[in-house]
Amino acid sequence: MLIADDHPVMRDGIAAAIETGPDMLVVGQAADGAEAIVRFRELLPDVALIDLQMPGVDGLQAIATICGEFPAARIIVLTSYPGDARVKRALTFGACAYLLKTATREEILTAIRSVMSGKRVVASEVAGEIASHAWSEMLSDRELSVLRLVATGHTNKRIADVLCISEDTVKARLKNIMTKLGAMDRTHAVTLARDRGFFDA
Repeated sequence: MLIADDHPVMRDGIAAAIETGPDMLVVGQAADGAEAIVRFRELLPDVALIDLQMPGVDGLQAIATICGEFPAARIIVLTSYPGDARVKRALTFGACAYLLKTATREEILTAIRSVMSGKRVVASEVAGEIASHAWSEMLSDRELSVLRLVATGHTNKRIADVLCISEDTVKARLKNIMTKLGAMDRTHAVTLARDRGFFDA
């Protein structure tokens, strides 16, 4: 088992919880995504438990890299952050399970065993969130490029200049974004997108 989390106390706590299982052993730890990639290559663990929000190379980037090199890698996301877009991206990149840090020790151990037996696991709270947005459209890369600039306080004119598109195109994309997210205005759209994980790497 490899544990990647930028908080040492969290890593130690997870390791202690996992090693209460007689069939489990923590072989390594990592403090960020870049170290997780290096340690995975060195150790080739049966399972890696990876947080998403880490400095430098984040968890999503680490998952994408590891699964790109090791398609059979078994990765469990253990994070504080739900959000259907974030979850879908992690699973698309190759994660086998998605748990929240509110999970109990038994839930974590059960998930590890399930993943080892070839199953996928998604926390019930997260599954409910995915279901609630199942019929809503995902934002396109072009729409996200506009919304990221809105989130940093840019005007439509400035966004048009940065992206080399017309202001009318910016307005059209914003209209689509608000429709897809069910947002009342651009600020609300940014909040909803952030909560759902659209701004993650």
